[in-house]
Order: sequence, then C-alpha cells, then structure tokens
Amino acid sequence: MQPLEIIYVDDATVGCDGGGGALGHPLVYLPLGAKGEVDCPYCSRRYVLSEEGRRHAHAAGH
Repeated sequence: MQPLEIIYVDDATVGCDGGGGALGHPLVYLPLGAKGEVDCPYCSRRYVLSEEGRRHAHAAGH
C-alpha cells in the first residue's frame, strides 16, 4: 500500500497529529530508525529523513 503523503524531515524523531486539527489524531512521536523512515500508524503518512538530516546524523555519529 502506498503512503497517503511523504514528508521529508531533518530530525530522527517526528511528531505526527494527522495535520487535521480537530479532525486529526492523537499526537504520537515516531523514531525514524536505521532505515531513516517511518509510517504513522494512524494516518499512514510516511516520514523520510532528508539528506540534510542524514548529514547531521552522520556527523553526530548516529
């Protein structure tokens, strides 16, 4: 199944609330993990670590 939306981020942990205000979902924090991506279990948005985020993680030794 394809994700509904792909969002590129610079941090290894993201907070997702569905983006719909009152129509969204509870705020959850999701670690991107070793693959550098994660799907939200509520809304199926996919968060992907950007190239900038990968450079920061590499420089920090992660």
